Amino acid sequence: MANILVVDDEPKMTSLVCGQLEDAGHKVTTTIDPKEALKLIEEHAYDLIVTDLSMPEVSGMQILESGLQKEGTDVIMMTAYGTVETAVEAMKKGAADYLVKPFSLDELELIVNKLIKHQKEKSLSSHYQKEVETSRYGKFIGSAPATEEVKKMIRQVAVTDSTVLLTGRSGTGKELAARMVHDLSNRKDAPFIAVNCAALPDNLLESELFGHEKGAFTGAVARKHGRFELAHTGTIFLDEIGETAPSMQTKLLRVLEERSLVRVGGVDLIDVDVRVIAATNKDLKKEMEKKNFRDDLFYRLNVFPIRLPQLVERRDDIIELSEHFLRSSKYAHPIVSTEVASLLMQYDWPGNIRELKNVLERAVILSGGEEISVSDFALETDNDPLVDTGAAKGSAKEGLEMAEKQMIIDALDRTGGNKTEAANMLKITRRRLYSRMKVHNISI
Repeated sequence: MANILVVDDEPKMTSLVCGQLEDAGHKVTTTIDPKEALKLIEEHAYDLIVTDLSMPEVSGMQILESGLQKEGTDVIMMTAYGTVETAVEAMKKGAADYLVKPFSLDELELIVNKLIKHQKEKSLSSHYQKEVETSRYGKFIGSAPATEEVKKMIRQVAVTDSTVLLTGRSGTGKELAARMVHDLSNRKDAPFIAVNCAALPDNLLESELFGHEKGAFTGAVARKHGRFELAHTGTIFLDEIGETAPSMQTKLLRVLEERSLVRVGGVDLIDVDVRVIAATNKDLKKEMEKKNFRDDLFYRLNVFPIRLPQLVERRDDIIELSEHFLRSSKYAHPIVSTEVASLLMQYDWPGNIRELKNVLERAVILSGGEEISVSDFALETDNDPLVDTGAAKGSAKEGLEMAEKQMIIDALDRTGGNKTEAANMLKITRRRLYSRMKVHNISI
């Protein structure tokens, strides 16, 4: 269930939208007074704001601006056909989507559900969702040779308009790299539009990328601008480009070659000035051999390839990344202990940076607010990511647990069994010491 604010000076429209969203299970607040809407936004937290664009005294753009100041709030614009261009401007300024009146209430519900799903996915790893942010989008953490090489290539290509192809395993930071290229380019003040090509079937992806005309297909009740048009003068990021079907690849190739497009159901050529960055975790050369990916599109995209290294290739960055993620989550103990550092450095991280974030988040939860220790990574599951199943005798985790147990015993021996002094020596709290003694079955 989402908390939604609906703003429209037409009572009938407000009532219709409210009814649809309430039937879908959402909590809905409505107002026909845009001034009251500004006050409500200031005083309450909403997951979504659905607002009309043209209203007296206070415009939908002002509602948008106010809504975007609240973290975690998305804004959907409702507009009449004559103000579609203004709605496009609203998208460029941060609106999540727009609908042209009259629109299908089912279409509204689909958009709302899509945005709520996206918000939930973000909240699952809210502490670590983005890489370290020091500029508008951020930068790569670490100084391993492989990391420095990626940074160098990003700086080199950013100042050009060349097409970039980012390759690498999932979780290596391809979208971050794309955003950095945009942020360092002369297009940085124009839109950065990201599209996950694997998230939509081809017929919907075509409309999403190129837009459609009114009546182009069932449900196309008004003209819709595609993502290429929204990215005009800026950058479009085509993520998971390797998942597109050959028919869609043909259409993409035409746009890349001619820098113009035709909306679905349209006939007019529309010029677009965009910088294209594509990304894939597939080996496109192998896909070409299998006839799954067009040779000509590959060579059009592969102007400046950048391979994102796996985390195992930049081990020297693991501890720095870990401590940054802990600090960014406002965790009270961001410095990784020697024992935990050894454990993290020995693991191969097949899920790369994304897996490291998730494992750390889990360890923070298990630590109960205390400093994380080796045992916080030891979940009783068959696929525990930190268990070395290939070890001949025990595992790295077990060895470190034995080392921790011996350290506690030594500290208690040196302090004559004084638990307060032993805890101070070990630089942990007395409560934590009792907890670890219980785990290791130490009784003094």
